[in-house]
Amino acid sequence: MLRQGYCFYKIISVCSFIVLVSCSTVYVTQPFANNKDLLEPNYQNEDSWAVLPSKPIEEITEFIPASVSELEADVFYVYPTLITSKKDIRWNVPITDTVQNTKVLNSAVRFQASAWATSGKLYVPYYRQAHLRSYYQLENGGEEALKLAYSDIKAAFELYLKKYNNGRPVIIVGHSQGSTHCILLLKDFFDDKPLQKQLIAAYIPGIGIKKDEFKTIQIMTKPYETGGFVSWNTHKRNSLHKNYDKWYKGKVTSNPILWNGIRTTEKKDHKGFLYTNGKIYSKALRIEVIDGMVWTTIPRFPHRLFAIFKKNFHVGDINLFWVDIQKNAELRVKTWLEQHKN
Repeated sequence: MLRQGYCFYKIISVCSFIVLVSCSTVYVTQPFANNKDLLEPNYQNEDSWAVLPSKPIEEITEFIPASVSELEADVFYVYPTLITSKKDIRWNVPITDTVQNTKVLNSAVRFQASAWATSGKLYVPYYRQAHLRSYYQLENGGEEALKLAYSDIKAAFELYLKKYNNGRPVIIVGHSQGSTHCILLLKDFFDDKPLQKQLIAAYIPGIGIKKDEFKTIQIMTKPYETGGFVSWNTHKRNSLHKNYDKWYKGKVTSNPILWNGIRTTEKKDHKGFLYTNGKIYSKALRIEVIDGMVWTTIPRFPHRLFAIFKKNFHVGDINLFWVDIQKNAELRVKTWLEQHKN
């Protein structure tokens, strides 16, 4: 699996990296050997988790239903790359890094994981995430950094299964680096394995995924389907990244508004995106699904003029469609539960 994982990282490396930096970016780094002193997380300890059902989180309190104890499904979420500074020479971040942990809660959990808070009990492990440059420098330490990060996710999920799951159905969610790790997680635990029967759905946007990535986990093309996965990458309408042919074309592209095979939407179809001011704006954008990419119009929200020149909406892959995701996840959970009534 390690070698397979390396090949997988190599395939998706530039897909992850190009969304944030250019090929001319130069990073200060250190040998990966100096990274081995990072303490391995102990997921028996609640402090190793950003979110647990038993651990109230102020950042998403407003999104969690009062009846959370009655939710019949779980959500296992893996956050994206948050360590991106060119001045940061670390390959991986310890889970005791308070600056990074604040980013996890205030950014990733609040604007991404929260979309699934009404569908299941949230489980979000802190992990020794790999620095963004890992995708660019696989052979100089990046491979080891990504493997280390995934080893934490795998360990957290194993603990989740042993301690918390109790046979409950689960939604797997990731974004960007988080989706990288979720793909491996799905292969290790679900794909063509007994646990797949507990998989409600996997939402893994922000990375290019081949249509035949999995053996038995299929692409979901209907809003009520279960047991499969969806993925997409968001870009400004009528624009293509210079590496589109190599990194996006031919990859899985789901419609994150209608969740079916329809390729265009109207503003009336858009249920809403969660903006940084905490407000939700509905009927704010239109999308067109093209080969390997979701094209979006400039969303209507305060200060939208600042987004006019923005072409890559990678950071908004989830919160641009926050309510659309929320309602779809609720539907898939409802469908799964109805299909598995005793």
